[in-house]
Amino acid sequence: MTLGIIIVGLIVLLILIGIGVYVSSSSERNMMEERLGKYIDQEQADRSKKGEKSSQLVTDWVNRRVEKSSSGEKLARSLARADLKFKPGEFIAFLFILSFGLGGLAWFLGGDTPTAKTVSAILGVVLGLGVPLIYVRSQQGRRLDKFNNQLSDMLNLMVNGLRAGYSTMQAMEAISKELPAPINEEFRRVVQEMQLGISMDKALENLLRRIPSEDLDFVITAINVQREVGGPLAEILDTIAFTIRERVRIKGEIRVMTAQVRTSATILSAIPFVLFTIIWLINQEYMMEFFTNILCGGIAIGVSFLMIGLGYAVMMKIADIEV
Repeated sequence: MTLGIIIVGLIVLLILIGIGVYVSSSSERNMMEERLGKYIDQEQADRSKKGEKSSQLVTDWVNRRVEKSSSGEKLARSLARADLKFKPGEFIAFLFILSFGLGGLAWFLGGDTPTAKTVSAILGVVLGLGVPLIYVRSQQGRRLDKFNNQLSDMLNLMVNGLRAGYSTMQAMEAISKELPAPINEEFRRVVQEMQLGISMDKALENLLRRIPSEDLDFVITAINVQREVGGPLAEILDTIAFTIRERVRIKGEIRVMTAQVRTSATILSAIPFVLFTIIWLINQEYMMEFFTNILCGGIAIGVSFLMIGLGYAVMMKIADIEV
């Protein structure tokens, strides 16, 4: 009983440490962004970065190694697209703490036999690794859809500003103040980068890296071409705004018509995992046949995963209609 209390206490401690890493990193980075937005001073930005670096002793070692790898750069891009205030090393540390904590908790509550405890621990680790990654992916898609829906309004505001005599940078600054999130946050970053000395081409390239939108790519290409060869940028953006508005309308209609297919694919793919978990909690001895007989159980589990994955991929491909 004492050992069980100690294990549960350690798991709770690990979870609290993970939450603390997340909260501290988010608050410090938000504070730095606010300072940049108020003062836009390079020296002050450097001091903010130094203060942030000194307070991140837990994850600095991981960050130095992760950021050097190609996978670390890819993870950093994914976190930026989801607008999560994590460094790659912080996110990996959070994944490790969460998966280890859930795995330990599942092992403690997983049953009486060693095999049952091992299987429960593996399921806990998979859950701890999978849920944050699924959340990041869903947050990326949700944020991208919201950005695309706001893009036509952004272009209308930018066109009106250019026709009123604003420069391109002043029009972007008006967008960062007038429109709602997430589009105002992204253009605020663009304005801040340009005020810190980064060229407009590079700032817009960074924006496209954070928001991989085809419609945004059209807008950035038009701005870059106009800056090189000249021309009426307001008229060009007005035409692009009309095209984007029609694309958003058609995509919305297609999304409504294919909602049943996408919902069916998600529910049908989730049912086997839900049933497996419920039966595992009700009768572990019955489900242990999958793991005691490795040959038959392994083949059955492998074929099940393959068929579920193929079915989900086919149904989502049917619902994926390009405009």
